[in-house]
Amino acid sequence: MAHGGRGAQGAHGAHGAQGSGVDQGRGFIPSLGRIETLFLGFGAMIGFGWITLTAGWLNSAGTMGAVTAFVIGGIIMALVGIVYSELVSAMPLAGGEHNYLLRGFGPHLAFIGSWGIVGGYISVVAFEAVAIPRTVAYVFPQVHSIPLWEVADSQVYLVWVLIGSGTGVLLTLLNIRGIKPASLFQSSVVLFVVAMAAVLILGALFGGEPSNMEPLYTGGAAGIIAVLVMVPFMFVGFDVIPQSAEEVKVPPRSIGRLVVISVLMAATFYIIIVLTTSVALPAAEMMDFDLATADAMGVLMGNTTWANVVVAGGLAGLLTSWNAFLIGASRLMWAMANSGMLPTWFAKLHPKHGTPVNALLFIGALSVFAPLFGETMMVWLVDSGSPSIVITYLLVSLVFLVLRRREPDMVRPMRVGGASNAPGMVIGAAAVICTAGMLILYLPGMPAFLEPQPWVMFGLWWLLGMVFLVRIPRGVAPGADAEERLVARLAQRGRGPGTGVRRG
Repeated sequence: MAHGGRGAQGAHGAHGAQGSGVDQGRGFIPSLGRIETLFLGFGAMIGFGWITLTAGWLNSAGTMGAVTAFVIGGIIMALVGIVYSELVSAMPLAGGEHNYLLRGFGPHLAFIGSWGIVGGYISVVAFEAVAIPRTVAYVFPQVHSIPLWEVADSQVYLVWVLIGSGTGVLLTLLNIRGIKPASLFQSSVVLFVVAMAAVLILGALFGGEPSNMEPLYTGGAAGIIAVLVMVPFMFVGFDVIPQSAEEVKVPPRSIGRLVVISVLMAATFYIIIVLTTSVALPAAEMMDFDLATADAMGVLMGNTTWANVVVAGGLAGLLTSWNAFLIGASRLMWAMANSGMLPTWFAKLHPKHGTPVNALLFIGALSVFAPLFGETMMVWLVDSGSPSIVITYLLVSLVFLVLRRREPDMVRPMRVGGASNAPGMVIGAAAVICTAGMLILYLPGMPAFLEPQPWVMFGLWWLLGMVFLVRIPRGVAPGADAEERLVARLAQRGRGPGTGVRRG
């Protein structure tokens, strides 16, 4: 009996009928337990923005206004996470969204959704390669040594480049060695972030001044909206869990639950950061700080050592998001190549470690070269990836509704809303509305409208995607066996993978 996905073979290749975690031919090695899987998604989301953006949140909306924005944003992203939870439980396959869209919409929209999320993830990985040395420079200003050149008015330094590129090499090699060592690294660093958050809570309880939280609300509804437009993008990354589903050794229903739990954990983390930072100093006094949360905690504790501890937490957040997006993007590129949408070279799995080695090398190489282009270019790049990610979220929300109607009897170990169809359809429709609303925020005149440079990069990424999109054969209908039919059609033309797995 199939769980969904690419027919019986695809579903059993991932988990088997009982979610045993035994791979039967696709080549991945199931080795992630519940905690590792949860930390993979949570670590992807926390990133670094909570250190640099908190002062702006507090000044725009006030303490409780910012909290309100995160509650609303958390609900929005939880809706999207719930949609993912049902789909990943039904199709626990590497590549996540690629499989859902291929089954519900066919190859062309599957490519668009997959290409969007790959672009978003790669842009984040490239940005992390410049964010790491920037964070280290807060503690060790000597990082800004040996100037090389300027790119878009951003000075590039040799030491700065070596730190960013060196980190890229190490994380790539770690991931090639297997999902297990990468997840152990992820879990260790996430635990440090959790410990840092505990220190913040203790500092706020014993040294904070509640009067600093005032005003609780600033700017009314407009202030909350000013924060809210940024909030959903602080949650990007929970979908790394579905993309690595074939390497998770827990039942499909549990994978779905972990997606939602990771979103709730991230929302809780951000709210804790807002509350603990707000009691350290009045919001207006934080605006001059480069890393507001860290500087505020240093003032609160009366010692710069504690500020450096928070900076270390921010550095840890960068590493966990970098590591997670490297995992997610490489699995998605493997899935696209395995379907014949990208060159077969990307479909190679390491003969020993079962990792998509060529995809990892490609993404790792981009991260190694990224610091050479300076911080400004990388900020533009990561901004350019945000609309692409939201496009994918919208498509996944839509395909959830399509599959509910077209395949009501598809086995869904975690069925949203229970046996009745109506609650699940309502949640799916709400996810569509929310993701469409997020996409509208990027239009001219809207709060999240991007500068011209990110839009140019956005256009170039999709222009490159068109090169691959036009090569996908027409006439391959959606369905459980859509990938097999697509690969067969490509084989008739002398293209495509020709087989489901590339090892060695």
